[in-house]
Amino acid sequence: MGKELTEEDRQLAADMLSRARAAMAEIEDWSQERLDRLSQAIAWYAGNEKTFTRLAEQGVDESGIGDRNGRPGKRFKIHMVLRDVLRTPSTGIVEVDEEKGLVKYAKPAGVIASLVPMTNPAMTPPVTGVSSANARNAVIFSPHPRTAQTTFEMVDVMRAACRAAGAPEDLFQSIRRPSIPLTQHLMEICDLTLATGGKPMVKAAYSSGRPAYGVGAGNSSIVIDETADLDIAAQNTRISKTSDFGSGCSADGNIIIQKSIYDDMVNALQAEGGYLCSAEEKALLEKAMWDEKGNRTFPTIACKPQQTADVAGFSVPEDRKFLMVENQGQIGPDHKFSKEKLTTLMALYHFETFDDALETVRQIYETGGKGHSCGIYSHNNDHIDALARVAPVSRMMVRQPQSKANAGAWTNGMPMTSSLGCGIWGGNITNENVTMKHMMNYTWVSRPIPEDRPSEAELFGEFFGQEVA
Repeated sequence: MGKELTEEDRQLAADMLSRARAAMAEIEDWSQERLDRLSQAIAWYAGNEKTFTRLAEQGVDESGIGDRNGRPGKRFKIHMVLRDVLRTPSTGIVEVDEEKGLVKYAKPAGVIASLVPMTNPAMTPPVTGVSSANARNAVIFSPHPRTAQTTFEMVDVMRAACRAAGAPEDLFQSIRRPSIPLTQHLMEICDLTLATGGKPMVKAAYSSGRPAYGVGAGNSSIVIDETADLDIAAQNTRISKTSDFGSGCSADGNIIIQKSIYDDMVNALQAEGGYLCSAEEKALLEKAMWDEKGNRTFPTIACKPQQTADVAGFSVPEDRKFLMVENQGQIGPDHKFSKEKLTTLMALYHFETFDDALETVRQIYETGGKGHSCGIYSHNNDHIDALARVAPVSRMMVRQPQSKANAGAWTNGMPMTSSLGCGIWGGNITNENVTMKHMMNYTWVSRPIPEDRPSEAELFGEFFGQEVA
């Protein structure tokens, strides 16, 4: 990749931006019905089983990370986004509050620069595209260099969907040969950036001088108390941890178990395919998974546990699906297993009282992952409430497989997304799942209402009338 922006790159970006604006102008006056039909076309072309499976598998092959067999299952996310979009007005009047005399009108955000991570080169473009087109935006996708071909081909599929729906295909464009300078320039000239990816990418988006939605790092921590159904908790933990070989930032990283059920829970995890590493194996893993600068090593990211163990210098049985290391009391910058793992490995902790669990959670998020997510397996509502009150996270899943629930699921009410805002904790502007509503401008129309002015006595309460020195 080049170190400086070339004149050729500058012209390429200008041409793409011009075509994107022209495409937006063509659908500026489209009705909600036509926009919904366009979103349906995009979702079907990109999210039908044959097409998505081919490109999801290609993305794994191209990048060298992830689960080739499991990643095609992510196409449900495209279906869920379409469901949410079809239920959400995106043009004209979208909200009325008669009591306050307010009417809200939706307008396009403009041309969006979408930064596509190598972990989801087939999924991120249509998840973004279904929403952005409905909001009458255009998108220029900047793929990760490792998966540029997969992203380019998926965007080509989406362009075909536009043609089928009678829309301009330049609503979607993709950079063929991405580079850091070109991506940075794109963020500087587009109206909005969606940065779904690593910390450097998000930092670049926020420093572009344009509005941007970024995401924060994950380090999902799961609390399991003695009221939990251990078989369900273990099954969900396995599902979450092994999804795409733990590539997602929502994958369970730290399991915090009440001491009275610790052994039973570990046994349940082993029954689900977990391998409990010895102290010697844990030491080998640490040396293999992080380099001398503390960065994760590529051969151990988003891979089978057998591959991680092999790189570390030991072996695990072929039927094992994930690795576990005991990490009690080992939390902080110098304890790498308390950080985000990004592979099929989790750290185990135990606690006596629930206050101890809350303290463990606090320490973990001071180390990393603040603002992202946590989960709990409990039927004690006081425990659920206590965790929700103190956990510095934007979303908390109750009795659900974390990586299958954070971004939305058929069985919860979270809005489906591929971008998880982590709030001020994570250096982001929003705590929400980034969806179509974040891709629109709004005009607030305010009409007069009867005066709504409480008396000063009502406003100031017991302090009203007190003499102040």
